[in-house]
Amino acid sequence: MHKIVEKVFGWCYPFLQKFDLGETTTAYLSLAVNIFILCLFSYFIYLIFRFILVTMMIVIARKTKTRFDDLLVSNKTAKYIAHLIPLLFIYKCVPIILENFVYWEAIFGKLVGIYIVLLSLWIIKTIFNALRDYLKQDPKYSDKPIDSYIQIIMIVLWLFAFIFVISKLFGISTNTMLGTFGAISAIIILIFRDTILGFVASVQVSLNDMVRIGDWITFDKFGADGDVIEINLATVKVRNFDNTTTTIPTYSLISDSFRNWRGMLNSDGRRIKRHILIRANSIRFLNDEELQGLKKIQLVSSYIENRQNEIEKFNKTHHIDKTVLINGRNMTNFGLFRKYITQYLHQYPGLNKDMILLCRQLQPTPHGIPLEIYTFSNDKRFENYEYIMADIFDHIFASISYFDLEIYEMPSGKSDFIE
Repeated sequence: MHKIVEKVFGWCYPFLQKFDLGETTTAYLSLAVNIFILCLFSYFIYLIFRFILVTMMIVIARKTKTRFDDLLVSNKTAKYIAHLIPLLFIYKCVPIILENFVYWEAIFGKLVGIYIVLLSLWIIKTIFNALRDYLKQDPKYSDKPIDSYIQIIMIVLWLFAFIFVISKLFGISTNTMLGTFGAISAIIILIFRDTILGFVASVQVSLNDMVRIGDWITFDKFGADGDVIEINLATVKVRNFDNTTTTIPTYSLISDSFRNWRGMLNSDGRRIKRHILIRANSIRFLNDEELQGLKKIQLVSSYIENRQNEIEKFNKTHHIDKTVLINGRNMTNFGLFRKYITQYLHQYPGLNKDMILLCRQLQPTPHGIPLEIYTFSNDKRFENYEYIMADIFDHIFASISYFDLEIYEMPSGKSDFIE
């Protein structure tokens, strides 16, 4: 192999000497020609191996049942390996091409070696990414912090790569580098504490995809509620909805709790979760005469009819004495109102019917019985979302009197005086 490379790149200099151009001119022209040939060869090697490796990996991925090789294809592992092969070829050719340029040979050889190390790390990263995606599909590992394990391994590998690069550039032995770093690590941590924290936090935020520019986040500790406009090593800037700007230390994103609304914006609906308080003493059983009147409300007329038949059948079967209303099974105005609101929500056009939709009763409080609406609006834009929610509750407030229910309100001093 070495002899073949010498023949490929060794012909130019003797050939140019025949033209008697001078030693220096001949040397530089020969170098230029050899660099051109090297680039041409390297490019063809890259194309050939990219075609072979990518095609081979795709064929293997299609024929095997495992998903791991499919993930290697999607992470472009073969493509990066194809980049590595011509680099190794260049690394072997540099001493031959730059034989008469000792200074440039040392520099260029170091740069190519560093690039090979960094590219090798990138290939390892794509393999780990494929492994991460593969393990996450396995129920046995779905709840394990696989990302953290891979990040730790990659940090250690990057650290060793950094030490190798420094030692390669400055000609320092690896053992000396490790010893020096150990001695000054305490001082470095003390002086650059915030910078190191910011760097680690920015890496974590980026790798875990915790925050992106444009995300709406809420961070109560710093009074932030708005869109992320900038993420850097030390700070994250948030433009609040009142057009003020809040600056958050980057490391606070991994040390404190905040809310990112991206999941809601990417989902099929925005949650509506709000309740009203019903006076407990306004809840009662409904008699037949009242039920007949409520049948005029179209959304619950068929429900009342079916429910009445079911209750009457039960009471007759069990010989219930209905001279006292509490005996047997009955309908209440509160239960019927919940059914009415549920039917109203199902026919309301601004809600996503494929997501949770319910009207529920919560734990009683000293101020009344909470009646909560839990559903999702189709439109996630702030102003439209607020309009939909207000429209629903306008209807609830207006319709509650038809069921002879009362909303709890704190008594005011003025009204108490008048009474």
